[in-house]
Amino acid sequence: MATELTSTTITNILEAVPGIKNVLRSPAADAMVNLAKAAAGIGAFDIKDARELLRFAFRRGLINNEEHDRVLAEVEVAAQARQDRLAARRAARDDRGHAHHKPSHGGAAAHARRTHGGPKHHVVRKAAVRAKPKKAGTRKPARGAHAKARAGKGGKRH
Repeated sequence: MATELTSTTITNILEAVPGIKNVLRSPAADAMVNLAKAAAGIGAFDIKDARELLRFAFRRGLINNEEHDRVLAEVEVAAQARQDRLAARRAARDDRGHAHHKPSHGGAAAHARRTHGGPKHHVVRKAAVRAKPKKAGTRKPARGAHAKARAGKGGKRH
């Protein structure tokens, strides 16, 4: 014959045995945590968590059977559509990766010489432009609060 445990007995067991909370944790609690992480973008969405949480809400009388079935159907359709989109993206990425030809050693100039007939299409590098030396005694005007403080009462204000 099975014995029912009272809430006090359960609380005493949970306090007496360290770590048992993790073993006896409710599947609904796990589902809530996992769905919260998925919603925040730090975890993966798993349809099993949504099913568990909706089942929990229905068992507790928080939602009726009609709402349970409707929401679960909507979530399953959305999850399947997302998986289909991800699969299509992966397939497109794989197709592009195989079709794209990268030139082998030598860079763009060597590739141009090989494919376009020699040195007439070589890459010309521009000469470096030197910066002009600054004139002595010139400086940029001060801006912001420092400029206003230095300008005083008769100075220019922005």
